[in-house]
Amino acid sequence: MSQDLASQIAKALAEYSTEVEEKVDKIAEETAEETVQELKATSPKRFGKYAKTWKKKKMGKGNFVVHNTNYRLTHLLEFGHIKRNGGRVSGIVHIKPAEDHTIENFEKKLKELGR
Repeated sequence: MSQDLASQIAKALAEYSTEVEEKVDKIAEETAEETVQELKATSPKRFGKYAKTWKKKKMGKGNFVVHNTNYRLTHLLEFGHIKRNGGRVSGIVHIKPAEDHTIENFEKKLKELGR
């Protein structure tokens, strides 16, 4: 009798775990897509297709990477760079605010999931 109860509890926990895992994966995907849209909206527009080339890539369950296919520009635009003939170009901070907003938004959604 106790083995039957234990197996039922284990089965219920496995189902719950799978359900939570699927919900977290969905939240992660939604948050990644929101981040892509935010970066497309806030990225500098003077640099051709840069703002349009933000993408998300699934790396595993609940694990997404947001990246720009024109990756060579991201660091230069975010932090600035030295000019060819001297002087410096100041950075246009656009990635860090999106990252901070994403972390805050993801944590908020996870807390709501726990309720």
